[in-house]
Amino acid sequence: MSALRTERLGWYARRLARMSPAEVAWRARDQALQLAWSRRQVRREQISAAGAPLPAGERRFTAVLPPHTAARVPAEAKAAVLSSADQLLRGEWEVLGVLRTDLVRPDWFHDPVTGHRSPADRYAFRIDHRRQEQTGNIKQIWEISRLQHLTLLATAWFLSRDQRYAQRVAGQLRSWWRENPFLSGVHWTSGIEIGIRLISLAWIRRLLDEWPPVADLFEHDRLAVQQIRWHQQYLAAFRSRGSSANNHVIAEAAGQLVGSCAFPWFGESEHWRRKSGHLLERELLNNTFPSGIGRELASGYQYFVAELGLLAAVEAEAKGCPLSSAAWGRLCAMVDSGAALLDERLRPPRQGDDDEGRALLLDAPVANRWPSLLALGGVLFGRLDWWPGTAPDAGSSIIGALAGETRDIAGRPPQRPWRFADAGITLLRTSGKQAPEIWCRCDGGPHGYLSIAAHAHADALSVEVRYGGVDVLADPGTYCYHGEPAWRSYFRSTIAHNTVELAGQNQSREGGPFLWLRHARSTETEVADDGSIASWSAEHDGYLSLDPPARHRRTVRLDRVSRAIDIIDEIQGGDHDVRIAFHFGPAVHAELRDSSAVLSWPAPARPSAPSSRPGAAWMELSPELQWSLHRGETDPILGWYSHGLGRRVPACTVLGRGRAEPGRPLATRLVFLELGQFAQSSDSPASRIMVHD
Repeated sequence: MSALRTERLGWYARRLARMSPAEVAWRARDQALQLAWSRRQVRREQISAAGAPLPAGERRFTAVLPPHTAARVPAEAKAAVLSSADQLLRGEWEVLGVLRTDLVRPDWFHDPVTGHRSPADRYAFRIDHRRQEQTGNIKQIWEISRLQHLTLLATAWFLSRDQRYAQRVAGQLRSWWRENPFLSGVHWTSGIEIGIRLISLAWIRRLLDEWPPVADLFEHDRLAVQQIRWHQQYLAAFRSRGSSANNHVIAEAAGQLVGSCAFPWFGESEHWRRKSGHLLERELLNNTFPSGIGRELASGYQYFVAELGLLAAVEAEAKGCPLSSAAWGRLCAMVDSGAALLDERLRPPRQGDDDEGRALLLDAPVANRWPSLLALGGVLFGRLDWWPGTAPDAGSSIIGALAGETRDIAGRPPQRPWRFADAGITLLRTSGKQAPEIWCRCDGGPHGYLSIAAHAHADALSVEVRYGGVDVLADPGTYCYHGEPAWRSYFRSTIAHNTVELAGQNQSREGGPFLWLRHARSTETEVADDGSIASWSAEHDGYLSLDPPARHRRTVRLDRVSRAIDIIDEIQGGDHDVRIAFHFGPAVHAELRDSSAVLSWPAPARPSAPSSRPGAAWMELSPELQWSLHRGETDPILGWYSHGLGRRVPACTVLGRGRAEPGRPLATRLVFLELGQFAQSSDSPASRIMVHD
C-alpha cells in the first residue's frame, strides 16, 4: 500500500472519529443516495433531451427592483463598477491573487495555478476535489463558476444600459449551462458552490430585468430552467450536517431560499422555500454567538455568513415570507459586532481562516469587504452613533432598494463594545482622541466551531496589534487550503501566531487541512479597564497533554498614557522547551539588538484615515530567552504574511527560545513612539529612534 493511500485512509479514520453516530448515519444515507443518483447524471451530448420545464406562460420573474433604483447608486461607485466591467470585457480578472486574462471565453475547468484541467464529464460524486492532482487548485476553478464576475457585468448594464455588458453575461451563462449539465463535472461536487451560484443567478436575472432579451435567457430558455431546477434539487437532497454544518450549511440554505423565492416556477418551490427558511434560521443561531461573533472564530467567515444571511432575509422579505425576528436580530448583531471590531482603517481582525468568500458581487472588488457590509447594515438596520463612517456603494444602494424600510431591532449596544465574553474576544484600544489608534485583539475564546473546527488556527492567547491601522504584531493570515500541506500547516500553527509554543507542539492537535483532533480550551480570567490602563488575562489547557502537564497563562496591559503594551507569559506546571514568536506586518522593518527589537514602518501608501504617518516602536524582549530574527525562511517555514488566499510575502519575525521555568514570568514590552519625539530612556534602543513626517 502506497504512503499516499495510507495517509488518505488515516485521514478518513480520523475524520470518522469526529462524527457523532447520527452524522455517520446521515453520511451513509448520502453515500447511498449519491450512488443511486448516478443514473440521473446528464451528459453534454444528452442535454437537449434532459428535463421537462413548465409551460412558458407559468414562468415569470416578479422579484424586480423598484423604479429608479439605479439613480440611488453614488457616481463614484458607478464609475468603479464600469471600470471593473470594462476590465472583464477585455478578459482580465484577478482571482485569489492570480490575474486571469482568459475570461472573454472562460474554460470553466482550467486551473491557471497548476495548469490542470478538472474533470468535466465524470460523475460528480466520483471526483475527489481535495486531490489537487485530480482537479487542480479547486478554489481557482470554483471561484469563476460562482458567476460573480457576471453579477458585476449585470450591475454594469443596470447602471449604464451598455449592451456589451448584458451580451457578455448572456454568452457566458449559456456557455456554463451547456458545459455543466446536472451532476457532470467538478462544479456539482459542493453544495456551498451551488448555493452561491443560485444567488448569482437570481441577481443576474433581477439586474437584467429591463434588458429586452432577458426572458429568452432565463424563463423562456429550456436549459436555463432546467439548470435552476437542478441546482435546487441538489440542495434539497444534500446538505452539510453534523461536524460540517458551519458556513457551508448557511450558504446552502441561503442559496435555496433565494432560489425558491426568486424562481418559484416548480411544484416543489413552496416546500423548498419553507424548508430552507427554517434551516437558515436555525443554523444562523447555531453558527453565531448571541453577541454576533461567528462561532468559527474566523473573521472572514463572520462577514461571509452575515452577507449570506442578509441576502436571503431580504429576498424572503421581498417575497412576503419574512424570516423570524430572532433571525433578523442575530443578523443585526453580526453587523454591530463587526463594526465594533474594526480598527481605525475599517479593517477587521485577521483571526482564523479567510478564503475571501463573498455571497454576491455588485461592486468593484476590493480587499476589505467590511465597509460594504456596514453600508448595507446601515440601510437595513440604521447606523449606531458609535459606528465608523462608511460611504454607500452599489451593493448597499441596490439591495437596500429591494429591502425597503429600515428594520427596528431592539437591544442594540448604545456604545462600542470592546469585549465579547461569549466568543473570548477582547479589544484593548485607545480612544479616537488618541490618534494614531493603538488596537490590540486578545484571543481567549474557544478553539473553533464543531468537533473538527475546520477553519480554526492554533492561536490560543495570541495577540494582534495595530498602530494607526498598520499591522505591527500581525496574524499571519491563511495563504492556502489545498495542495500545499506544509504551508497549510504552518499558517495555522501555534508558532505562526503571536503566542507561546511548548515542547515544539501546537496547542491543538492537527489531523488534516480542515481537521483538529484535540482543541485547546481558553478561559478569560480577568478583564478590566480604568480609563488609563486596560488589561486582559486568560489561560488555556492545550499543553495539559504534555508530560509533565503544563498550562499557559498570559496577561496583556495597554497603558494609554505611555502608549505601551505589556505582555506577561507564565508557564505553570512542567519544565519544557519554550518558543515565543512575535510576527510583524510586512510594512514593519525590524532590527534585533540583544533582547530588544527596534521597529519602524512608513506611512501607508494609500491612506484611508487621518493618522496616515510613519511610525516606530521598540520592544523589550524577555532576557531569559535567546532571540533571533527571521524573514521569509522555508526550512523550516518562518517569517511570512499572507494578504489573501494564494498570496504570501516575507515578513520579519523575532523568535525567543529557552526553557519554561514554572513561576518565572516572561515579560515583553512594546512602546510606540510619537512623531518627532525621542524615547525617555537614554539607554534603551528606542532612544536612538526619531520618527519624522
